Amino acid sequence: MFTGIVESIGRIAGIERRGGDHRLRVAAQDGYLHRLHEGDSVAVSGICLTAMRPDDDGFFADVSVETLLLTTAGDWQPGTPVNLERAVTPDKPLGGHLVSGHVDGRARLLERSADARSWRLRFEAPAGLARYIARKGSVTLDGVSLTVNEVEGACFGVNIVPHTCGHTTLGGLQPQQAVNLEVDLLARYLERLLAARDTEDT
Repeated sequence: MFTGIVESIGRIAGIERRGGDHRLRVAAQDGYLHRLHEGDSVAVSGICLTAMRPDDDGFFADVSVETLLLTTAGDWQPGTPVNLERAVTPDKPLGGHLVSGHVDGRARLLERSADARSWRLRFEAPAGLARYIARKGSVTLDGVSLTVNEVEGACFGVNIVPHTCGHTTLGGLQPQQAVNLEVDLLARYLERLLAARDTEDT
């Protein structure tokens, strides 16, 4: 489990294609991954990956075919910057919202516009995921916990403050680029509970 508060920007240091899926080398900076252990979870631009052969400079991770198809991981190249967050521990404050690291799909940036010192970003979500996005609700984009400002059909907008611009990859995002989208867990569970209730009532 994660919080959606990005702690460091890393990069994809290498990609090895293995029988249809990928093994990645994820590199970090400033000793961010110090004391990372084999099997620990790390959110890499919102994708929960299991660390293999970790050291102070990075780790390896296997990425399945489904993840490559569903997320932006299939587009990554050596040198691609990625947002990093280590899994929640009991002493870590929950600064964003509960994030699973299980990406639901890809959202596409439609436009960005300056708003004082911040940026307003407008995205289009896949049609099947739009119903989970609500005004003033939460979404996770490339691992960043954000509040939804407005929703219109499958499109939604968020505001990126200067700190987020400078400390995540969202600051360099350009129109037509895709990001990893994880909708709010509560919306998912609420839909499931309501569906189960409707089934029981029939």
